[in-house]
Amino acid sequence: MNNDPVKQKGMFRFLGAIEKVGNKLPDPFMLFVYLAIFIILLSWLISAFGVTVIHPGTKEELPIKSLVSGEGIQYILESMLTNFTSFKPLGLVLAMMLGIGLAEKVGLLEAGIRKTILNAPKSIVTYAVVFTGIMGNLASDAAFVVIPPLAAMVFYAVGRHPLAGLAAGFAGTGAGFTANLIIAGTDALLAGISTEAAKTIDKNIIVTPVDNWYFMMLSVFVLTIVGALITEKVIEPRLGKYEGKMGKELAEPNPLEGKGFKNALLAGLAYLVVVAVILFWPNSPLRNEEGGIIPSPFLNGIVPILLFFFLTMGITYGVTVKKITSTRDIPKYMGEAIKDMAGYIVLIFAAAQFIAYFDWTNLGIWVAVNGAELLTSLNFDGLPVVIGYVLFTALLNLLIFSGSAKWALEAPIFIPMFMILGYHPSFIQVAYRIADSSTNIITPMNPYLVVILAFMREYDKKAGIGTLISLMLPYSLAFLVIWIIQLIIFALIGIPFGPGIHMNL
Repeated sequence: MNNDPVKQKGMFRFLGAIEKVGNKLPDPFMLFVYLAIFIILLSWLISAFGVTVIHPGTKEELPIKSLVSGEGIQYILESMLTNFTSFKPLGLVLAMMLGIGLAEKVGLLEAGIRKTILNAPKSIVTYAVVFTGIMGNLASDAAFVVIPPLAAMVFYAVGRHPLAGLAAGFAGTGAGFTANLIIAGTDALLAGISTEAAKTIDKNIIVTPVDNWYFMMLSVFVLTIVGALITEKVIEPRLGKYEGKMGKELAEPNPLEGKGFKNALLAGLAYLVVVAVILFWPNSPLRNEEGGIIPSPFLNGIVPILLFFFLTMGITYGVTVKKITSTRDIPKYMGEAIKDMAGYIVLIFAAAQFIAYFDWTNLGIWVAVNGAELLTSLNFDGLPVVIGYVLFTALLNLLIFSGSAKWALEAPIFIPMFMILGYHPSFIQVAYRIADSSTNIITPMNPYLVVILAFMREYDKKAGIGTLISLMLPYSLAFLVIWIIQLIIFALIGIPFGPGIHMNL
């Protein structure tokens, strides 16, 4: 690539500084351990001054309680297990992974990815690659190692630069990670954390997995168009014509996989029809007493409904391709999927303690009330403060990659603070999601950056981290800007972010 040496040197120095700082941060598990210790000491220090805070909802005066006290030590010991087992995101995510994990382990998700890209007309292949990358978050982290290299092969097969295909696939998968047409594990995970944080202000409020659905569905199409245009108008002209030879040949579709995918789609469609019939049946138990859907048992039970949806499709595919030959294979694949979640389970143990301590000591309310009062006194409120929060989170993502860990860290502070200012927690969750996803593809802390770099070197032996960042930066900036504009449009016009969800409470 013909980059200016001075600019390139400056870029490498900047990226090196980010990587150096990021590498000094502890593992997310230890980060939450240290934060929990910090909360213990902070609660002791602030409580020593007799600090109190007025709860904005109940108007009750609450003291800052010390964890370094008889009561505090008892709470730490007696609540440790319940903090972990009652942490809502844990059950939500593990339940979703039973279904999505099964579908991934039998090969359904990869088959869907391959058919979506390989069957696309050459004129829209770029759009198909970005779209598939965005939808690939159903496969969670597996999408990072499946979609980009497959996209590179597809571009090479149609006579285009393979690195442009890899970049488009990585952009959709990474920067578009939070968007989807289907409610996925990410929705359940973030909604659970948001609900826990929101209950600090309002015990009755619930953030459901569908609260951001409308916004994220539109985002799929908006980002697909933006990603494709960046690829064709910026990335490919910069790369030029590819003169090398590909290390791998594009594999022909397996007829049995095609049959399995077709059968899985039919089974999934049949399942949705059954659910729709039950939902719209007169006096349906899935609707509320007034016959409405918002709120309703249907929305409250969306996680198990989606679980059975993925199980239906996954089992159908597995039986067709003969990966499931007996009922014993079903729990085996589920078990393998849960094994992949071991790191997440360990992380949640520490995160649950930190969040519980933050809540019990009343530090969360104290920070939220004082933060809201500060913003109000500065006359810095409305959408500008929300946009400022988006930019803050986007920058923080350069140092802390894990989206769930970062939200578990931010939600207890920012959701109560913004709720006091009158914003709905689901709206703040949207702001977090667009910021967190946009910079996924340029942060050195992304563990898959090295994997993508290895794929790049199959086509360009001299490719380095600077090459990768320079390819992905246009996508990252474009996605962030377009998403902020979309957020503003939704907020100002009053378009719901999900069923019954608007900017304000």
